[in-house]
Amino acid sequence: MATAKEKMDEAATKIAANADQAKTVGATYKFVLDGDGGGTWVMNLKDDPGITEGDGTAQCTIKMKASDYVDMVEGRANGQQLFFSGKLKIEGDMGLAMKLQKVMEVMK
Repeated sequence: MATAKEKMDEAATKIAANADQAKTVGATYKFVLDGDGGGTWVMNLKDDPGITEGDGTAQCTIKMKASDYVDMVEGRANGQQLFFSGKLKIEGDMGLAMKLQKVMEVMK
């Protein structure tokens, strides 16, 4: 099974290849992923699209298990279902959290 770091690295490559599309999201997200293969990443989808590993400021913070993140990115789990079951927590701008599905499309 892939790790969250591998998925973030893949996402960084896809965001770089689709920078103009990524900029349309116009937000920064922080992913705090717990458990094996977890970590913290900041995803900039504004002025200079990309992903950096480590803590930083973001408009919307997503907290979940690293394994749930991998399942969500690979299509085995739905972000809304994870949220409503309490497995995905959101801090900050809730409206930006709703754009997360668009973010996932950029990363595919």
